[in-house]
Amino acid sequence: MKQINMCLLFFAVLSFSSFIVAYKPVILLHGIMTGYESMELIKSEIEEKHPGTIVYNIEKFGGWSSLDNMWYQVNEIGEEIVNISQKYPDGVNFLGYSQGALLARTILQANPDHNIHRFISLSGPQAGQYGTQFLHIFFPGLALKTAFELFYSRVGQHTSVGNYWKDPYHQPLYFNYSQFLPYVNNEIESAKSTDFKNALTKLDMMVLIGGPDDNVITPWQSSQFGYFNDNGTVINFMNRDIYKEDRIGLRTLDKKGKLKIITVPGINHFMWHINMSVCDNYVLPYLD
Repeated sequence: MKQINMCLLFFAVLSFSSFIVAYKPVILLHGIMTGYESMELIKSEIEEKHPGTIVYNIEKFGGWSSLDNMWYQVNEIGEEIVNISQKYPDGVNFLGYSQGALLARTILQANPDHNIHRFISLSGPQAGQYGTQFLHIFFPGLALKTAFELFYSRVGQHTSVGNYWKDPYHQPLYFNYSQFLPYVNNEIESAKSTDFKNALTKLDMMVLIGGPDDNVITPWQSSQFGYFNDNGTVINFMNRDIYKEDRIGLRTLDKKGKLKIITVPGINHFMWHINMSVCDNYVLPYLD
């Protein structure tokens, strides 16, 4: 009888151990002018609510270095993401916040052989940015209507913000000068356009989270690939060419039920990653 009880205990422990490691590892990427410390709260919440989950909190490009050119950051951080994900053949989940959400998405596109299972974008400027809230901290005196003069220049394209600045009233300059966003969104075709699309359509799920009270991402619908037209009217992502022409695979993901659009009112931009109700209700359910 004692031997039977020991066997039962062994299988119980084994079953519990299997349960606590059932969740895929998660990689977190911080936003602009912050660092990995800003993501520690959401990291702890994931570890507490999903026991056994391995969480990687990327430390690179914190503080002022977050203003470095986006392609440079994609290459440097991407190497670390590849090294981490290769340890887990069954895949990992990747969450980026703010600028980190756009970086994370581009890292996937730049590495089409990735094994990222699910990607969560937490209030990221996926369709671009045309708002100067918060930017005055590192670009003193920057005015919205003249910001294009800085960002659409060789100097401006050395900055991360310049790489995804999309002025709806100066689109020719955007296409002529921007070295980043029009390419990753396949607005300009390149030798990598097919890879950029295939890398996203292989995802098990893409989750786009944003809300009308963000007050930094402008328009806030950019977090869900919506954006201004050339008259300054915000167009829903489903009515834009990026979706209708399936330029990066959004429509493909949507038709397969793999695109989740989540709108949460009442959340300021600086609260998305530290408001644990956001994490509990809109992040944890999509971490498998």
